[in-house]
Amino acid sequence: MASYQGISDTAARIFMEKHGAAGWHEIAAMLSKGPSCGKLSAYWRFEGCRYRKVSFECACPSLIDDCPLPRLPLRNGHLNQFAFSLYLFIRDVAGGDLGAWLDRQILETALVAEPDPYQARRDAVIGPLRNVFGVSDKVLNMTLANLLIGAAGRRRHWIEVGASMIAIDRLVHNFFVRTGVLEDNHPYGARCYQPGGCAERLRAISGLIDARDFNQGFPANFPRFVQSAIWRYCAKDGLDICNGVTIDDKARCDNDDCRLYSGCARLPLRAAVV
Repeated sequence: MASYQGISDTAARIFMEKHGAAGWHEIAAMLSKGPSCGKLSAYWRFEGCRYRKVSFECACPSLIDDCPLPRLPLRNGHLNQFAFSLYLFIRDVAGGDLGAWLDRQILETALVAEPDPYQARRDAVIGPLRNVFGVSDKVLNMTLANLLIGAAGRRRHWIEVGASMIAIDRLVHNFFVRTGVLEDNHPYGARCYQPGGCAERLRAISGLIDARDFNQGFPANFPRFVQSAIWRYCAKDGLDICNGVTIDDKARCDNDDCRLYSGCARLPLRAAVV
């Protein structure tokens, strides 16, 4: 999931199909003999690595030739640092068992009052992982939602938390701007997850939709499902309707075949700060 940051999904997928991705056993084998760089000795020491793939340099240039971190065939140095940082988190913080750690974080955190009873449990999972190098709230929400929902058959207490996780990407943010759902027209990024931002608006919308009308196995309030539906409505790999390729962002949308046309504000994106 982290590999999809900063590049088109298609380009990221093609690169991984050709070169592969990082694996747990691969990194474990690299570190088994003891790394020459102290930054790789523990999760809490891994900071300031600054590895750059193109220039083949880092914060400890005298050690780079023997360092295992550059050996991963990833797209850029940030992804190499992310892979090792995540490995060290799972090994040192989660005790080598990410599933058990997620169980503890979720079950030992009490549900909170409405309107968002799962906020504390989301924070208990996402909060510590924010310190993993190079990972954004978007990637954390997207990855953990897939994991928690996918494994919910054996861990029913995971599904409510996963279902409440929202990944706001630029397509969803711009959809909210064009349709007039956002009133403050904040720039895309961290502001999307703050009070009054895209995530809060999407949860409010989800509360008006009973997802069981689409699948009886869904929870009634399913923000992740609503977010995914909006993304598919916009994405080129989905319905390809509301995006910068099909709409001239300098003017109001004129696609009167769109199902939302009559109720959409059709604001030109160029007038907003995105």
